[in-house]
Amino acid sequence: MRPTSAIPEFYYFCFAVYEPFLTITGFIGACFDPQATHNAQAPWPTSSPAPDNLPVATLVTVIQLAHVCALVGVINCFLLTTARKHLRDQPALQENIVFALLTPLVIGDFLHLYVTLWALGEQKWDFWNWSPMLWATILLGLTIMVPRIAWHLGIGRYVDSRDGNSEKS
Repeated sequence: MRPTSAIPEFYYFCFAVYEPFLTITGFIGACFDPQATHNAQAPWPTSSPAPDNLPVATLVTVIQLAHVCALVGVINCFLLTTARKHLRDQPALQENIVFALLTPLVIGDFLHLYVTLWALGEQKWDFWNWSPMLWATILLGLTIMVPRIAWHLGIGRYVDSRDGNSEKS
């Protein structure tokens, strides 16, 4: 049977459950220990160890960044839940709204990966020195980016330009 929803269970779970869980967990972790969050973002050179105390500006930036990540996760949950509930019988409109949400996010996924690796400079090739937090950032980011790409490719979901015409005939 052909999919009839632009947000089937797999995509709903990825973007309305799994991603908010990751982002909210990250926010809580940053709130409880912003210094550890900061210091674990990238490997520290042996000549310059991680700071013992964060400047207030750095502390505020770490918390704000974690908050924005959590906010994106919560927005995903609310928007996708609303689209599934109120547009259940309108998969073409559902697809347009989800496209408007997931397009900037998939661009952000690519940019996040690129900027993270760019900021590491030559250390980006020293995989064995990457911190667990850096590995988690890259790998967990991919667990969200790959399904977003799959959604955009129309894999396992209703695509109006492909599926809508056959339903109308």
